[in-house]
Amino acid sequence: MSIITLQLGQCGNQIGGQMFQSLMDDVHMKPINTLVPPNRNEEYFNDVLSTFFYQDGRSENQLPRARAVMVDMEPKVIAQTCMDAKKSGKWQYPDKQQLSQQRGSGNNWAHGFCIHGPKAKDQVIEMVQKEAEKCDNLGGFLSLMSLAGGTGSGVGAYITECLRDEFPHAFILNQVVWPYNTGEVIVQNYNAILTLSHLYRTVDAVIVMQNDHLHKICSQLLNIKKISFKDINKVICHKLLSILSPGTLHKYPGFTCSNSIGEIMEHMVPISDYKLLTMKNIPQMPESSIQFSSFQWHGLLKHLRQMLIADAAMEEGIDWQVKVGDETPRGGAKHNQSLANFLMLRGKDVNTADTTAFEDSMLYAPWVPPGGALLKGTQPRVFNQYEKSACLLSNSKSPIIQMDYTVGKAWNMFSSRGYVHQYNKHGLVDEDFVDSFVTLEQVIANYKNL
Repeated sequence: MSIITLQLGQCGNQIGGQMFQSLMDDVHMKPINTLVPPNRNEEYFNDVLSTFFYQDGRSENQLPRARAVMVDMEPKVIAQTCMDAKKSGKWQYPDKQQLSQQRGSGNNWAHGFCIHGPKAKDQVIEMVQKEAEKCDNLGGFLSLMSLAGGTGSGVGAYITECLRDEFPHAFILNQVVWPYNTGEVIVQNYNAILTLSHLYRTVDAVIVMQNDHLHKICSQLLNIKKISFKDINKVICHKLLSILSPGTLHKYPGFTCSNSIGEIMEHMVPISDYKLLTMKNIPQMPESSIQFSSFQWHGLLKHLRQMLIADAAMEEGIDWQVKVGDETPRGGAKHNQSLANFLMLRGKDVNTADTTAFEDSMLYAPWVPPGGALLKGTQPRVFNQYEKSACLLSNSKSPIIQMDYTVGKAWNMFSSRGYVHQYNKHGLVDEDFVDSFVTLEQVIANYKNL
């Protein structure tokens, strides 16, 4: 099942470039798990190629080309990303699958959505169709974008809606980066609520990653002193590929299949009112420390489960006081409750790991049917040098606190008419803002009632 990636805006293009590079670094890495026979490594390599890349049959020496469409209103980032890919000597982007202009959206969502988006639509959809024709079996689309800017969020939201119109039955998964709370852009809360509300009506699921959490991982777990966007993008890609790289899904006893966007989305989003997904990984450490570390599945999964319950972004500083079954004074659950979880395990002795603790019905909303809550995946091949690693993709209450905060800040600014004229002048009317507030307030209410 092939995945076509849409890299939207500066953030989306930089993450996309890092994602394809991380894939190639991983498959070319000398296997440290000698229990996996060479033919399995070759099989994994071929699976990665068919899912994320393609090769032109006319030339055996040609580098694999990413199944990607690149969109940004300014040419600099796209040019740099394409050049970095070619310089790696392992892969490259396809020719003429890039759209850029000379002027960005100035962090104005309306400029991207109402002006640049419609102008770019025909060309972008034509490029997507061109990529789709190269797929023997199209599994779906992965869109990468930021919530804060103008092009990634505004043009991104518009193009995603066009993508849904053009491919009504395809799976669309969006990965979005939530801006820093301290603020990168004065109107970032407007851009975030407008983007999320539009995506919510269009796509199958939205994986939310928060810059503040990613920054903490870089600082506290990876010991990086001067944190760059490249460092943060590497963490994002490690998380994404922990889920999307080839593996085996254990859907129910006696039945397995390859992991694909479609299989994962069908499990993770059983009800279309709940589309927000978050990711937790373990372990995460500096590359220099990996070879000196040893982990047991029991310890890794115990920590990962507590990260889920206490809604911790990383394994350091988990609140172990939060227990399943504890209640607030009003009778609600204190712990983070889920609708569905996907647990992906990679590495040595993967089939010996006991995952029953993640099946506990107390982790889930009361109406989730037994046996329908947890999907498990395995891959005996080591991933990204970690001898054992686990990733948990969750549909839970986790993103709601941040969303509630952002909607509140945006509403306060909107009530005082702050910067609204900047959006009005590009064709966005007040009702568009109100629709976005209403959509997201309903999402927040749904999750709070889990």
